[in-house]
This record gives sequence, C-alpha cells and structure tokens, in this order.
Amino acid sequence: MTPSAHQDTFARDHLPAPSLWPLLLLDGPDTRYPDRLNAAAALLDAKVAEGLGESPALRSDDGVYSYREVQARVDHLAHILTGPMGLVPGNRVLLRGANHPSLAICWLAVVKAGLIAVGTMPQLRAAELAPILDKAQVTAALCDARLLDELRSAQVRSPRLTRVMVYNAPAGWTGPEPSLDPLAPTSGIRFQACETAADDVALIAFTSGTTGQPKGTMHFHRDVLAMCDLFPRHILRPAAHDIFCGTPPLAFTFGLGGLLCFPLRYGASVLLLERFTPDSLLAAIQTHKASICFTAPTFFRQMAAVASRYDLSSLRKCVSAGEALPDATRQLWKSATGIELIDGIGATEMIHIFISAREDEVRRGSIGKVVPGYEARVIDEQGQPVPAGTTGRLAVRGPTGCRYLDDARQADYVRDGWNLTGDTFTCDDDGYFFYQARSDDMIISAGYNIAGPEVEAALLSHEAVAECGVVGVPDETRGQIVKAFVVPRAGEIDKAGGEAALAAALQDWVKSVLAPYKYPRAVEFRDSLPRTETGKLQRFRLRQGPPAP
Repeated sequence: MTPSAHQDTFARDHLPAPSLWPLLLLDGPDTRYPDRLNAAAALLDAKVAEGLGESPALRSDDGVYSYREVQARVDHLAHILTGPMGLVPGNRVLLRGANHPSLAICWLAVVKAGLIAVGTMPQLRAAELAPILDKAQVTAALCDARLLDELRSAQVRSPRLTRVMVYNAPAGWTGPEPSLDPLAPTSGIRFQACETAADDVALIAFTSGTTGQPKGTMHFHRDVLAMCDLFPRHILRPAAHDIFCGTPPLAFTFGLGGLLCFPLRYGASVLLLERFTPDSLLAAIQTHKASICFTAPTFFRQMAAVASRYDLSSLRKCVSAGEALPDATRQLWKSATGIELIDGIGATEMIHIFISAREDEVRRGSIGKVVPGYEARVIDEQGQPVPAGTTGRLAVRGPTGCRYLDDARQADYVRDGWNLTGDTFTCDDDGYFFYQARSDDMIISAGYNIAGPEVEAALLSHEAVAECGVVGVPDETRGQIVKAFVVPRAGEIDKAGGEAALAAALQDWVKSVLAPYKYPRAVEFRDSLPRTETGKLQRFRLRQGPPAP
C-alpha cells in the first residue's frame, strides 16, 4: 500500500489481512489512478480548473449552487473541521442528515480534509447509531439539528463522540453544540486538499448482515473514482447538461454515487430533495427539468400510475437498483413514459453497480451484463463455475471489493479472490445475468436492507411477545415486506382489544425503537413457531405458509 496521509491510522490498522482481500483489477484503462489522490478534489476542484466554475453543481428547491460556490463552501467547512474542531486526517466523522446541498457539502469537506465520512440514514434511532459510532470509533459528527435528539441519545452510549456540530439550526440556536451553515457565503480562503493516498480510506459505509450486527465497508479514494468511471461511463453515459435526481439517501452508496459523485465527475448537476412522494418527485422533475432519475423499482411502479399528469419531456434516463426489478414494473414504466429502465445490481461492499445493461441492450428478465472493468461468474458451493442456465452463487471482482472494518465475516464474503454477494443467479450463453433470489435471510423491501433478527429483537422487547420470527414475504409493490410471526403471552390479545389492535401496537413499538421502514407490515399470531430439535427457529418453514392442520 502507498504511504498513508492519515495521522489517525485507525482505518488502515483495522483493514482485513491482505490474504482476505479480493483480487483487485486495477490495470484497466478506466481505473489507473496516481498513488496520491483525493476524491473530493478530483470531483470538485478539477471541474473548476477545467472551466466549469460557473456551471450549476447542486440544486434544491431553495436555490442553485455553481461548482465555484460549492468549492468555496467546501473549503470553508474543511477549515472549520481542521481548525476549531481540531480534527486530523484519518479521524472518522459521522454525517447525519437528509439529502440536501448542505449534506453534500459536508461529505465533500470531510473527504477533502482527509477525514473519513461515515454516512448514516436519517431514520436511524439511537440504538442503531451507537453500534456504528463504536465500531468506527467515531469522535466527531456533523448533524442536521432536526435529527439531533437521537444522536444525543447515542452519544450517551458512545462517549467517544465528543465533537458535534449542527447545521440547519433554527434562528437563535442555544444548544450546547456549535452550529454552522454550510450554504452561507464564505471568505473565499482556499483549502489545500489533503494529499491522501489513493488507497487511504475515504468512507466507511455501514450495511447490516443477517444478524443485524452492522458491517462497516471501507472504501478508498480510488474506489470513489472507480465507481464513477465504470458504470456511468459505459452504461449511463451522462452529459454535462444532465440534471440528476432521485430518492436513495446519500448515506447509501447507491445514492452517494448516483446523486453526488456521478454528476460531479461528469460536470453535471444534481437536484437534492429532502422529502418525496411519487407525485412530488415527478413534480420536481417537471419543475427543474431533471433528465436522469435514480430510484428503486417500487417508486418507478408508483410513479408510473400518475406519470401522465406531469410533463416529463426532460427525462431521458432512469436507473433502477436496490432490489430486483420485476419485468412488469419495467414494462409499466416504459408504457407510461417511453423510457427503458436501466437496471443494475451492486453492493455496499463493492460500492456501486457492477452488472447492468444500456437501454438499447436490455434483455427481458435480465439485469444485464458485467460492467466493463468487472468480472462476474455463477459458481457452485465448491467455487467452480456452473454451466450456462444453471443456478448458483454470484461471484464478482473488479477494481473495488469488500474490505470489512474489523469483522470476521470478511472470510465469508471473499473467497479465492472473489466477492460473494449473497445472491443466486443464472447466466446465459451471451453473458446476460438473471437474478434468482437472496441466498441469506436478508429482507429487501422497497430498496432497503432489513435484517430479520434485528426486528425480532425489537419485537421481543415488547411485554406482549413470548416468541417471534421475522421473514420476508413476496409483495407486488415492494418486492418483499417484513412479516412477523408472533406467539403472544397469555391474555395479551384480549388485553389489547383483539388481534388487530395488538398487531398495530407491535408495529408502532418497532417503529419507536428501529428505523420506521423496518417495521413488520404484516403480523400473524401463532400458538407456536417451528424449531429444530436444538431450538433453532426454522425461518424457511415460516416462508412456506401456514402449518399443515
């Protein structure tokens, strides 16, 4: 590895052993990078140097900010991070906020200063934030003032977090945390980007495994550029006049790429929306003349039903990812808009999409082919390639790959140099890949990854629940929904006023302790749950339906 610029060496010290890394394909024509590289400087400063300083970069309902204006605000915040906040390269900074130019500026400033960005979903509760803070040994945070309560609660559990600064604070803010406005005019004093190594960690993106224990995926500065230089260049093919928009949070690498890094890398701009419904996203596309949209299949299906009410003439490309795209949804969207969806599969461990197809190369039922720069194959349990048309495990490798933060599960994800994504696929003779299912117990609902055992733990903390099991069940709209099978304690159904009332109470309970999108949308009460002789819950039997009489 190249000598690090990090004074705080935590990230590099906690990388997996090199023998557990995937084979990295770094000699491709699109991904040859210098040894010293700062991703934020490459995305922002380079564009200003290329003459795009006055071009729009970040948009919201409140205004438009040029590349030069964004650069000035990023530099101002980087000075605050390394000055008053006292942070040094390699420190981890938690970012907490909805999609907005302020959050984008925070991310760019953190990376430009050589710090490590740790994005978190706005919906996460204290119980979910604390393990992230502990795992990444986070000492500082930039938090939207509207989301501060849960962070303060998490801070009690994780006292290592001592430096918190808030933005979007109301007028007359009197909280103990200092406030800042990332969008305020600045003095214009330039900040020299930290000369990070290309293989210094730039971000730690957290994803939950089937146990619900957070896994931190560590991505280098060169990984950020690699995700910009492969899928967008070969499949999406954006132009500088494009206006990106969509729904995935910047805390997801799907959103980080599609709604920040991709548009900046190609001199385009992005419309960042804090809240959206199918109607409000379509209205925003109409108002702002957006041309590229990223969202999950669920949203495309919902938008298709009302698309005729809006002028979508500016929209030219749409990317679906985050969950399997049903062909019915693809056809529904095409019928409503005339636009062929670009489907894609990626993974937080790989940072972004590695299998996809251009609009003119779509094959019905298939996600697509391997994105140039990556390699993929379908393998059996022994790791050997299977014949075309045979179901097996998906194995991928390329210039990016899985590097978990201090996690024994690294050995499960990477084998023989290949990343095993946990998906089952088939591949035809022409190299088109067809998704079959998840090969673990992760529930993917409307693009969100939800660990069943985590929801079970929340339910079991309610006094009315004796036992429970949580699985994903098929749903036409969301792909899957979370379904809970609950054995209630004696008398609790009557005490609550019936099954419907108790089910609603349990749903509200889960929403109060976990991010609301994780709550069980269906609750079924059982007298008992199927278990093995050793007491292990047989989730596969819950998925099979009601027990035989």
